[in-house]
Parts: sequence; C-alpha cells; structure tokens
Amino acid sequence: MGKVTGFMEYERLEEGYEPVPKRLKTWKEFVIGLSAEESQKQAARCMDCGTPFCNNGCPVNNVIPDFNDLVYRQDWQQAIAVLHSTNNFPEFTGRVCPAPCEAACTLNVNDDAVGIKSIEHAIIDRAWREGWVQPQPAALKTGKKVAVVGSGPAGLAAAQQLARVGHAVTVFEKNSRIGGLLRYGIPDFKMEKSHIDRRVEQMQAEGVEFRVNTLVGELPKDGAAAKVTNDATTVVTPAQLQAEFDAVLLTGGAETPRDLPVPGRELDGVHFAMEFLPQQNKVVAGDKLKDQLRADGKHVVVIGGGDTGSDCVGTSNRHGAASVTQFELMPQPPEVENRPMTWPYWPVKLRTSSSHEEGCERQFAIATKSFNPGTGKDKGRIKSLTTVKLEWQGGKFTEVPGSEQEWKADLVLLAMGFTAPIATVLDAFGVQRDARGNAKASTDFTGGYATNVPKVFAAGDMRRGQSLVVWAIREGRQAARAVDEFLMGASELPR
Repeated sequence: MGKVTGFMEYERLEEGYEPVPKRLKTWKEFVIGLSAEESQKQAARCMDCGTPFCNNGCPVNNVIPDFNDLVYRQDWQQAIAVLHSTNNFPEFTGRVCPAPCEAACTLNVNDDAVGIKSIEHAIIDRAWREGWVQPQPAALKTGKKVAVVGSGPAGLAAAQQLARVGHAVTVFEKNSRIGGLLRYGIPDFKMEKSHIDRRVEQMQAEGVEFRVNTLVGELPKDGAAAKVTNDATTVVTPAQLQAEFDAVLLTGGAETPRDLPVPGRELDGVHFAMEFLPQQNKVVAGDKLKDQLRADGKHVVVIGGGDTGSDCVGTSNRHGAASVTQFELMPQPPEVENRPMTWPYWPVKLRTSSSHEEGCERQFAIATKSFNPGTGKDKGRIKSLTTVKLEWQGGKFTEVPGSEQEWKADLVLLAMGFTAPIATVLDAFGVQRDARGNAKASTDFTGGYATNVPKVFAAGDMRRGQSLVVWAIREGRQAARAVDEFLMGASELPR
C-alpha cells in the first residue's frame, strides 16, 4: 500500500474537458488526462482493501490495487505490465468504459471513489508514449488455423491472445476498416480511431491477418437488421471457413437495433442511431459519402437515454443542430445514488454525459405515440412527433391522461438499444440461439464458449447480447483460452 492515509489527505480529481465552444468545432478527443503528479495523488487514495471489491466490479478483473500502488511509487512500466495482464486494450476501456470498478470501490461507501478509470487512462497513454507497448509474437507456431468473425473488442482480444500462443489467426470484418462497433459506433470525440489502428499494427506484427470488406454468411434483405452497416465486396460461406480453419470464433456485435413500430415510422427522417453514427465516423476517417445523414439546422429528437443516445446528441451538436431533445422511457433517477442499498453494485442514479452538457433537453418518463408528416412537399417527411407522459403503477407503465404533447422534429434517431446479433449469420452456421436470439454457449471452465456446431465458438455480444466493451474483452480472452484448449488439449492462457 503506497500511502496509508492517502484517502484522507487527497480529494478525488476528475479528468478535465476542453471548453464546450472549442470542442464542438472538432471531432478530436477533448478529455484532459491527469498528469503524472495528479495520477500519483489519485493512486494514493487507494485503500488497498483486504477484499478489493473493485476487482470483482471490473469484468476483466483488473488487478487495481496493484497498479494503483505502482503508480503511487512511479513505477509506470510495471504498472502497464500489471494492467496488460488482464486487459488487452486499456486505451479503449480507459476512454469509454463506465467504470463499474469505481461503483464497487470500498471508498465509495461514504466518500468519492478512487479515480480508477483516469489512472488506467494515464498508465496506457504513457506506455504508448514511452514505447513500452510492443508486439509479442509467439516463439513457436502450432500449425493450427483459427478464424475470428468480427473485429470488435471481443474479436480483437481473442485474436491477440490466440496469436500469442502460436496459432495462425485470421480476422474477418464486413466493413472497410477494423474495429467493429468500436470503429463505427463510438464517435471520434469519445475515442479517436488511431487507438484502434496502432493495435491493428501491433497485432499484424504478432502474426494476425485481417480481411476487411468480407461478409461471412448473409445479411437479411429487410427489417431492422438490413440497415446494418456493410461494406462487403466478398462473401465467405460458413462451410468455407469450417473447411479451411481448425476452429471458428464468432464475435460479431449485437447489431439488430430495437425498432419503434408506431404510426409514421416509415416517414423520411426517422432513422436508427446506427445509420447516423457510422456515417460520420466514415467521414472523419476520410471516406466520401453521398447524401450523408446530417443534423445541420434540424430539430433533432433522440429516442433512448443510454450511451448510444448520448453519442447521437454529441454528434448532432457538432453538426450544428437547431435543437436536440432526448427522450427516456424510464423516470428520472435520483442525482445521488442510495449507496447503502446498492454498493458494491452498479447504482441507479442520474448520469449526465459530456454530450448532454454541450446542449440537450432531456425528457424522462415519456413515450412516443406517433411520427407526424408535414404537408405539401414535406408530405412524406417527419415534421413532428406526439408523446405521452408515463407513470409507474401496479408494476407497469400507464399513460398520464391529458399529457399528450407535440414536438417539432426534422430528424428522429432511434437509440433504444439492440436486441440480438444478426440471426441470419448464426442460422447460416446452424448455431442454436437462446431465448433472446444470441448464440447459445456457456461460459463454463471446461467446454465454455462452444456452440452446438463442432469447432464453432461464440463470444462477446454474439453470445451475451448487447453489453460493454470491457465485457467483450473479457469474453474474447476467455473464449481464446477455450479455443486454445480445444485445439491443443490444454492451455496456458489466462481465464
């Protein structure tokens, strides 16, 4: 333990932000990370608990007290070694993870939690600057070939782990760049894509092959899943993969968006969030798009109060929207959580993102009844929507009589989450699905992540459904061990 009284001497220090007017003019990240001295003081606040609940609160089980102590002692190189022992990509989680570890922090019982996420962010950024992040190619090759379908965080974590033990790994991605929903679902102002690019370079040096613009299986021709971003120019069948590779790991995202089937849904101007966000990410990357979906000068309504909705808010503000309003079905949560009731679990409380602070009207306990068209030349376009207020009674939502309201809307973005991976891909492999439409596979220590189809495994959103980047990394790492054990009879990869 670095400093016994550190948590009594130092207050929690949050990372800083660039001023709103400045950051709205750019797509660059605007978080100002902690300095080495600030990180040292924040690490000193760690209590080195006898039972570190933060470890269990973290899905990848980061060894948090250890790297906190190392940062306090200014042994940054050992700190990144400890961090990398459980997390392949701390630059991703240090930027976009909601930090359940901090909710579980013992100090959070009656004080402000240790700034674990900001310390993690500082460790990995320094490691890259100092050149400590280097390829780790396998000393010996096994002669086994593994196909990883999907290049999001689960697929990348699995591919890196498998390559490092000597397997020949090929990652298949249907879009033109590697990263999956990390690349196309998270705006650059939250995570610049250079972080993905340098990991891809590292993994290529470790022997991983990447095949972009390659669709495995097929996408549906209609319905919500037909709107999924797809740049594929080549199609590979499951049979081809099963014939060429010794194991196949499915790590695609839960890309089927939840729809809102109310009157007027067919109107021009009503779109899924994942039609809107990937287009802007492509433009930032230098792609030329025809008829990009933009919010300039429009009254934007975002339906859905989660991270994807917040990303739509931030993107719309950078486009120069006339107004941005966000709807949330649930009632407004309290500003301060009930810690005695929830700790060390994830608390219910009002969360205000940096995008909300840039300009957004938030409405809670509200439901959309209809999308309303304009008249004349705008007959087929949305011009407003009608809502009703909700209240929770008898274990269900009921509409508040007389609470109907009409809202001006030129662009509506549906950001209500995702229901499942794309069914046609799983069906093409013959993989059984669970009740929620995900690939059916357990996480058991023996035989985990294996589907009903011989030598076909599934992990990440493909197996567990819509979830966090940090959960995807965990599942990718554990699935890599399962695949290695299947191929070699035993595995030294960590679980």
